[in-house]
Amino acid sequence: MAGQRVEVDGALLEGGGQILRVSTALSCLLGLPLRVQKIRAGRSTPGLRPQHLSGLEMIRDLCDGQLEGAEIGSTEITFTPEKIQGGTHTADTKTAGSVCLLMQVSMPCVLFAASPSELRLKGGTNAEMAPQIDYTVMVFKPIVEKFGFKFNCDIKMRGYYPKGGGEVVIRMSPVKQLNPINLTDRGSVTKIHGRSFVAGVLPFKVAKDMAAAAVRCIRKEIRDLYVNIQPVQESKDQAFGNGSGIIIIAETSTGCLFAGSSLGKRGVNADKVGIEAAEMLLANLRHGGAVDEFLQDQLIVFMALANGVSRIKTGPVTLHTQTAIHFAEQLAKAKFTVKKSEEEEEASKDTYIIECQGIGLTNSNV
Repeated sequence: MAGQRVEVDGALLEGGGQILRVSTALSCLLGLPLRVQKIRAGRSTPGLRPQHLSGLEMIRDLCDGQLEGAEIGSTEITFTPEKIQGGTHTADTKTAGSVCLLMQVSMPCVLFAASPSELRLKGGTNAEMAPQIDYTVMVFKPIVEKFGFKFNCDIKMRGYYPKGGGEVVIRMSPVKQLNPINLTDRGSVTKIHGRSFVAGVLPFKVAKDMAAAAVRCIRKEIRDLYVNIQPVQESKDQAFGNGSGIIIIAETSTGCLFAGSSLGKRGVNADKVGIEAAEMLLANLRHGGAVDEFLQDQLIVFMALANGVSRIKTGPVTLHTQTAIHFAEQLAKAKFTVKKSEEEEEASKDTYIIECQGIGLTNSNV
């Protein structure tokens, strides 16, 4: 299996943990031995952080591979994958490192395993600089399942910055191949709903204030829809530590989903957190794309592996998406094109079509 090592420059484009996630997942799926250099070279704390390490170790365990140079602060790793194993795998960031990012790196791999998998992911469920678990369940899951697979996501415990302590269990069965997707028809917004939460010592009033401020903000722009944001007090047996946040989802007539979210921080008033989430949702609805800015990059690896041509309509193409496309082309040899949308009503907007000729990866175990 081990041929020539593929060299990946960890300082390109996004230049961070995402390059590691995309390149090690593709390495594992395609059986490509990999070397990643200059890992997080430009960051204030260069090299591997605990959350990156737990992701790498998880991929290594998923495919019984060999991993060298994987320690905190290391800027170079080599990885030699073997056959992808099903069964139960545990990854623990031991910090508030995001369980959603652990899931991003492992999910494509276990789809091509020999048997069903259970992933036990521990860390932060609602962490900064990463999707919140509610986003994963409410937006990512229904859309990614259009590639022709199902997964089950069980939130055992929520965990927040800085302690983490959350746990999510993902169960899924392997597939023979992934189907291509077409997400280009946005439709009209039919429903806006959300969840505003507090956990630990934070007063319930904070959840109510975040929700109310978000609703007021959305109403200024979208007057004809009922906006339902549920304030929630997370109980002690469902949440570890203190945290607060809000996620708001818009659904369209064609089944597209968009989100805006924000987490409470010490010293930031609740209204501001609610408004930030609402503004983010509204911005994602203005550009005319059929996926929001967070889903863009999470779909690229699946598009690259699918059997056929996938097309998604997006707003401005994010750096994360450009990064995922670059490495999907380099490692998987998928072909992507990104073009400005030609449609009349979108001429003035920043709307793009990302098209991919997938490689049609086949799971020989199924």
